[in-house]
Amino acid sequence: MLFEVWAPEKNLVTLHVADRVLGMERDPSREGWWTVGTDAAEGNHYGFSLDGGPVLPDPRSRRQPSGPDGLSAVVGHDAYEWRTEWQGRALPGAVIYELHIGTYTTEGTFDAAAGRLDHLAALGVTHIELMPVCPFPGRHGWGYEGVSLWAVHEPYGGPEGLKRFVDAAHAHGIGVVLDVVHNHLGPSGNYLPAYGPYFTDTHQTPWGSAVNLDAPGSDEVRAYLLGSALAWLRDYRLDGLRLDAVHALADTRALTFLEELSAATDALAVELGRPLFLIAESDLGDPRTTTPRTSGGLGLHAQWNDDFHHALHTALTGESQGYYADFAKAPLRSLAKTLTRVFFHDGTYSSFRGRTHGRQVHRTATPAHRFLGYAQTHDQVGNRALGDRLSEDLAPGLLACAAALVLTSPFTPMLFMGEEWGARTPWQFFTDHTDPELAQAVRDGRRREFGQHGWSEADIPDPQSPATRERSCLDWTEPEQGPHARLLGWYRELLALRRTQSDLVDEDLAAVKVAYDEEARWLAFRRGDLRIAVNLGKSSAEIPLNGRGSRILAAWDAVRPPGDDGLLLLPPESCVVLADS
Repeated sequence: MLFEVWAPEKNLVTLHVADRVLGMERDPSREGWWTVGTDAAEGNHYGFSLDGGPVLPDPRSRRQPSGPDGLSAVVGHDAYEWRTEWQGRALPGAVIYELHIGTYTTEGTFDAAAGRLDHLAALGVTHIELMPVCPFPGRHGWGYEGVSLWAVHEPYGGPEGLKRFVDAAHAHGIGVVLDVVHNHLGPSGNYLPAYGPYFTDTHQTPWGSAVNLDAPGSDEVRAYLLGSALAWLRDYRLDGLRLDAVHALADTRALTFLEELSAATDALAVELGRPLFLIAESDLGDPRTTTPRTSGGLGLHAQWNDDFHHALHTALTGESQGYYADFAKAPLRSLAKTLTRVFFHDGTYSSFRGRTHGRQVHRTATPAHRFLGYAQTHDQVGNRALGDRLSEDLAPGLLACAAALVLTSPFTPMLFMGEEWGARTPWQFFTDHTDPELAQAVRDGRRREFGQHGWSEADIPDPQSPATRERSCLDWTEPEQGPHARLLGWYRELLALRRTQSDLVDEDLAAVKVAYDEEARWLAFRRGDLRIAVNLGKSSAEIPLNGRGSRILAAWDAVRPPGDDGLLLLPPESCVVLADS
């Protein structure tokens, strides 16, 4: 077996494997690389010593059985016998379900989550989006402080556990997308700086020195990230990747890292003979993120659309603090704009940023599936002080309206786990840092952040407390209970409509037509021969619909079709989907 490592600034590198110590030689064909060949078996622990220093884990480790600070272990990916023949599932027409392995069940493992796949198949989702699964300190955390970008968190089940989960999901006809973090690595267990210039002070980010994408040595750093991304898609048979906060990637090169990753992913899809895709989280409001490379874009296949979320959230809740301020001035107008033009800030002034922001989407040339629409995400729930979901304050009727707007919008819909039954469990920020100083810093930082907004320290959940994670686990007895069961049935009904009504997966953004009444708090929009109407107000609303004789396909409350006058009388906090006769 060949062991290799990139350590361009070191004079001596030794391999420590299975109680043996072997000197490594410079590779004459690759600058900065060291190699040595030796016998090694599956599971053997190993690491590298640099210039006589301590033995460190492999930057390209496929397994960290003792966590980020322990030695690496040999993994042979060919040993797993895949049970499911999988041809892939493309993004157009998808319904995505964001899932955190550590709180989807109280057990917090891949195998336990796989035991709940029947629920997702019955719900009608097409893809699961797993939050990050790279190793991180301790047992429980969100996963965004991960290190060892080629490995899998052991408490979840390690590499074999992830493969079993993906295999089981594919057996249910469900694709799997993985959230990966390239913009920073966790401070704890991060040994990359010891090996070489993986980070650069040329740029600073909210997490410190930027990942080195454009300074000296960046060719190998980019290759490291590319290799990791493709390994997830190839070795674990994943269907796509969600790229965390791509706006935080500092990259001034003419050919950007994201373009390279897009091209490599498309090439791998051809090689494997199945569709693969990349979904960006971006704060730029820039359609060039998903514009094809041949048209001068980055070529990513989709991106989250927070503007739609913000407009929907303010319309439902009336909140107006922070980045909600501009949306809350006229929430239904904001929602109407995002339904038809994708971005609310498309070159307009953002008071939150103190400047103009965003760029217009070319609606006639941009397929709608490139943008994900959602009412809740891990960010928009977990980054609240108490991790409260919409279900904490909204009546079931408004939750049903949120579902209707997300699942019938022109965008690729995404749900956050438990949303489909109005879960009452919060989803809070939790960590399990093994470094006491880092744990206290995170705890103090969280309290300080929300203290600036009027919260007392006693109100903010302690991220390090096991109880904070335990509160965040889904309660699987809820879906069988009255109001939860009714909402779950509504989600299933709407998702069934997406499978039978082609207008709901129409790619034409320009064909979406919206009407609304800000004061009466109703909004209606048209998708081909379908009309969707929501009444967010506390009084019944008369909604004028152009056309007569519409038949009801789905309704939250009992409602009559429009009469000869074309008026729909919609009960308060209710919604309906109609089709032209």
